[in-house]
Amino acid sequence: QILEGLLGADLVGFQLPGAAANFVRLCRRLLDARHFRQDVLWEERVVRARSFPISVDVGELKSLIAQPTVRERAEEIRADLGAPTILLGVDRLDYTKGIAQRLQAFGELFEDGHLKPGQAVFVQIATPSRERVEQYQLLRDQIEQQVGRINGDYGELGFPVVHYLHTSYDRAELAALYLAADVMVVTPLRDGMNLVAKEYVACRDDLRGALVLSEFAGAAAELKRAFQVNPYDIDGLKSTMLAAMNADPAEQARRMRAMRKRVLEHDVDRWAHDFLSALEQPQRVG
Repeated sequence: QILEGLLGADLVGFQLPGAAANFVRLCRRLLDARHFRQDVLWEERVVRARSFPISVDVGELKSLIAQPTVRERAEEIRADLGAPTILLGVDRLDYTKGIAQRLQAFGELFEDGHLKPGQAVFVQIATPSRERVEQYQLLRDQIEQQVGRINGDYGELGFPVVHYLHTSYDRAELAALYLAADVMVVTPLRDGMNLVAKEYVACRDDLRGALVLSEFAGAAAELKRAFQVNPYDIDGLKSTMLAAMNADPAEQARRMRAMRKRVLEHDVDRWAHDFLSALEQPQRVG
């Protein structure tokens, strides 16, 4: 029924080419539909399945980071946190985002002696999501207890190792946080794309900073020079975080330059152009 409903459209868009291919495969297998490449023939109509990886407004982000107030705010954040290495996570409070796994890995870096208090801090912003749903209330309690345990074990008076912020921030503040962060940790257990990863890359015009990115995020297909990781693998997550924290400036620049080229060339305007071009293509099945 879901497939038949989707086949009511003339164009069905997905984030990734693999998802579009899966759709065509399912139409063939479950509905015995004819197809040619990514075009499905259904009830004497052509339904096109295409991928349109969503992106970010690079122009807006460039304007934000060019503002002196945003640059000053980034320096202020670094001074307030008082640690040489700042890791940042920005997510909706959702069980798919892998927040618990990344906090576990960060805490174990202190437990294993790879980090000491004062060497690194983790700023986790968890934007409120589905506050009235019981499972999300339980998730919030779980994350807050986890943060409390880590800070209780490894924090010092006035200097927690994890700063947890359950709130939303405006675009200027987020841009300042991106500029302040040495390591951006984007480790969802599953994500269609994840624009936070692309926003971080778009803001780092200094070619500094490192991106730790889940291989299960859609953005991983485009940001191949990120420090990619399986977020279910806590030991792998720990070693990847350490590698990102310890990457020298030259390596950071090589990785960031390649990722920025992709994001700047495939921004939201390019996405809109590709989508409109697909709408205008003639419908035919070979």
